[in-house]
Amino acid sequence: MPVTQAPPVSFNDTAVAFASKSNGELRKMYALFAAMNNNTLVKTGGGLMKTALKWHIPGTAFLIKKSIFDQFCGGETIQECLPVIQELGRYNIGTILDYSVEGEGNDKSFDATTTEILATIELAGRSQHIPFSVFKVTGVGDAGILEKVQAGKALTAAEQLSYEKTRKRINAICARAHQHGVRVFVDAEESWFQDTIDQLTYEMMHRYNRESAIVWNTYQLYRHDRLEALEKAYADAVAGGYYLGGKLVRGAYMEKEARVAAQQGRQNPINATKNATDDLYDNALRFCVKHIDRISICAGTHNEASSLLLTQLMQEQGVQPADPRIWFAQLFGMSDNLTYNLAHAGYNTAKYVPYGPVAAVMPYLLRRADENTAIAGQTSREFMLIQKEMNRRKVQ
Repeated sequence: MPVTQAPPVSFNDTAVAFASKSNGELRKMYALFAAMNNNTLVKTGGGLMKTALKWHIPGTAFLIKKSIFDQFCGGETIQECLPVIQELGRYNIGTILDYSVEGEGNDKSFDATTTEILATIELAGRSQHIPFSVFKVTGVGDAGILEKVQAGKALTAAEQLSYEKTRKRINAICARAHQHGVRVFVDAEESWFQDTIDQLTYEMMHRYNRESAIVWNTYQLYRHDRLEALEKAYADAVAGGYYLGGKLVRGAYMEKEARVAAQQGRQNPINATKNATDDLYDNALRFCVKHIDRISICAGTHNEASSLLLTQLMQEQGVQPADPRIWFAQLFGMSDNLTYNLAHAGYNTAKYVPYGPVAAVMPYLLRRADENTAIAGQTSREFMLIQKEMNRRKVQ
């Protein structure tokens, strides 16, 4: 079968990347990323913001909402996210609503989070612009119990009851997703209870992925064992007669993983070098595209080389850009040069759009600020691209 040539993708085309931004919005982004390039300002400012929120200093939440919150979050509620969903949809970019509130660790909190996730699935079922829902298992269940299960420790009667409630909440989410034909990501978390999350997720795949990949697991490729885990999951899916959904990311808990491994006297699960992680990630892409008849994938990455590689692998395998089994995703407010250019070239692309009350999503916002801070005086990629577009438009 002849391979149809896909449109070329340039991640340096700022005219496409910032097509949705007015000159005023570009200036606002320029100021924000300039501030985030100052390491001292990020560290001191983050602490001041948390303190001001804690003390309920008037105007703090408003200032945060009109700056860093607006850049990286869709709103405080699902309703507030609707204009963002519509705006992204204008550029053929999907929205993944990510309820970014860290719960209080009790049944009331777990049930409230479950209800919120179900609401995102209901909206996705009615919207052509929301291709996925997403949740963290620790948002609907006790992390300590997940850890005990992984360690093979006996649960008390109360803990066993709690664990069964967690399984029921996960099943309720996946059943609703299946009912509405909405794909749902199960986020990856810390290694000392990730096996338990995997076990619960594969149980749901076995149940709900008979016709297509509805439930998707997440693989953090900064862990040296994750490609092996992905290959085993594929073999199990083939044997079990269901489809595998895999979101591929590099990882989110590197410092914590290293610290806890040292404290527990076990091997650090993280690759020794960034190059090793990059290689493992790209090999995971190759494996998935090679087995695309059984695996659906989402490349959750801000890495330009990996994103370009996936477009090339699709081309080599004769997979069309709009094939529903392959998606690209980036975080809202970041890497628009990837998202908008991929979407412009016809690839399935989505933004993770976090939402929740300002104070509740502060941990998420501070992580984004840290990620975008310049290292050793280098200007961030985001800042350079904004500067380039402002120069192209001759915006002062």
